[in-house]
Amino acid sequence: MSPDTATAPLVVTGWTPGAIGRIALLHARHYATSHGFGLAFEARVARELAAFLTAFVPGRDHFATILLDGEVEGAIAVDGSGDPARLRWFILSEALRGRGLGRRLLAEAITAARTGGHTRLRLSTLTGLDAADRLYRDAGFRLEGEHAGAHWGTPAVERTLVLDLAPPPR
Repeated sequence: MSPDTATAPLVVTGWTPGAIGRIALLHARHYATSHGFGLAFEARVARELAAFLTAFVPGRDHFATILLDGEVEGAIAVDGSGDPARLRWFILSEALRGRGLGRRLLAEAITAARTGGHTRLRLSTLTGLDAADRLYRDAGFRLEGEHAGAHWGTPAVERTLVLDLAPPPR
């Protein structure tokens, strides 16, 4: 298909068929390459994402995917079940990176968290994810802490970032 006839990526809010499996696949492939993660990581992504979507509460939680030619090629979620709310499962396929779609997904997730009444948003990430780090920093997230661990089967430095969502003073 030529670029002229290719369909544009479509952002879909809410669950879409195949999302759990495809998001687990995107995470598994990316983190196997970037950090050497294996089966335990992929299984946890699929298990926790399935649990989140099964318990999804509209208004409290947010879930969006990006479809390209009907295939899930990106995702993001706000899990509002705890305090602070958590940003999770943020991923884009190689085909979508560098097109501003990650920035769009992140901005929409932050807006959804604010609209849902959350005052803080927390996320866990890893060192070595430079593009994601730039997005988070540009959105106003700040580093809350770092620690080394190997619970995914390979050593990695995990980072916790937070964003205060309280409306600016008038």
